Amino acid sequence: MSATAYSANNSRWWQSRVVKRFLAHRLAAIGLVMIVLLTLACVVGPYLLPYDSLYIDFRARFAAPFSGAHVLGTDPLGRDQASRLLMAGRISLIVAFSAMLLSTVVGVVVGVVAGYRGGWIGAALMRMVDAFLAFPSIFLVLALAAMLKPTPTMIAIIIALTSWMEVARIVETEVRSLKEREFVQASRMLGLSQFHIMFREILPNVMGAIIVAASLTIARAILLEAYVSFLGYGIQPPLPSWGNMLNGAQQYLGSAPWLAIVPGITITMAVTSFNFIGDGLRDALDVRSDGR
Repeated sequence: MSATAYSANNSRWWQSRVVKRFLAHRLAAIGLVMIVLLTLACVVGPYLLPYDSLYIDFRARFAAPFSGAHVLGTDPLGRDQASRLLMAGRISLIVAFSAMLLSTVVGVVVGVVAGYRGGWIGAALMRMVDAFLAFPSIFLVLALAAMLKPTPTMIAIIIALTSWMEVARIVETEVRSLKEREFVQASRMLGLSQFHIMFREILPNVMGAIIVAASLTIARAILLEAYVSFLGYGIQPPLPSWGNMLNGAQQYLGSAPWLAIVPGITITMAVTSFNFIGDGLRDALDVRSDGR
């Protein structure tokens, strides 16, 4: 058998073990199912519901859930709560995934360069990371959101700017432990460039830690978007998000509590599911468990 064929077979065997371990983690499997169903509902659901998220039915204002044609009730303007919840989910999930991708890219680049180069370059980059971590991220998010126009794109960028540091620290630690390994020394002896060694040789060996960190970053991004929008500095109506739905519901907690309960439960489900997925990925990608 050729080396290439052996490597491909070994890779498929490893991937199969990772999938089996992940699926054996019951909470992670449940979290994955919940996220898939929630994403499909947000993408397809609004087209299947009889009411548009902007349709106003004054005769059905403050309708309670399961009391009429509106399954999850209506808001103070008579808009269908189910339709708005799913449209808000689109916005919130897009913001969360976009923030995750951007923060992961920034964190990976900083972490790989700092871990591989070391010296004053690595020290300067990691002190910058420490400086960002020392500042309370929620205050930085609120300050940036108050100064800038709070569009979904801008909110995603703001969240990413306050979320990349954890990824950078994880990647930097992993790269420092790998840069003196035999395969890296062999790459140096072959005369490969530092860029090639960092991003083609070392980075693939850090992907497990990056994937776990990214899954947890999504959960954090959902919470940050909801928090900022709840305070009125995030995504602005009439564009719905789970956060500004909570913002609009706070004055009706006594008379129409479902306006807050429904988006609150949805946020909790999404965040908890992503955390379960992160835990499952961490266990599945942990190579130290091979010998157990």
